[in-house]
Amino acid sequence: MLLAITVAVLLLAPTPAAADPPDWRWPLPGQPRILRPFNPPPEPWRSGHRGVDLAASPSTTVLAPGPGTVTYAAPLAGRGVVSLLHPGGLRTTYLPVQASVRRGQTVSAGDRLGIVEAVPGHCAESCLHWGLLRGPRYLDPLLLLAWAPIRLLPHWHLPPTPSTGILLPSDTTTTPPQRPTSQSD
Repeated sequence: MLLAITVAVLLLAPTPAAADPPDWRWPLPGQPRILRPFNPPPEPWRSGHRGVDLAASPSTTVLAPGPGTVTYAAPLAGRGVVSLLHPGGLRTTYLPVQASVRRGQTVSAGDRLGIVEAVPGHCAESCLHWGLLRGPRYLDPLLLLAWAPIRLLPHWHLPPTPSTGILLPSDTTTTPPQRPTSQSD
């Protein structure tokens, strides 16, 4: 049967362009409790939850989940925000965070980004909001950890990106492979 089923979570197999894809980790120490999952809106302009809220007490250390460069580390609308650009064009965001990094700084997985601020409003209890984007599209950050809900699709819908080796939903195509023709003798 030519129809192979693969998991659309992450494909971290090395590719010629990315021999060593990053190892991703939680942005908090240990394995935090998920308070609110990713719940994207049906249309980009509608309301939804474009990230994951993780239980975190004020002053909890926020860690880089993978290697990247700090693109933003300052208050925004009354909350501290840190944003990282990772290899392959992925961008992660964290709030509310009192940053200990600065724009342009390079970080490795596990490096300290700052601490969770005691800012009420986003969650019923203290939390860290963790977002993931590829271009303008929000994705479930749990994909990085292989914790996101699993969707099974035919293999031709899931090619890895040549530049990252990381498979995320925006990397899909709609053209199935051609079936081989049989020759009768």
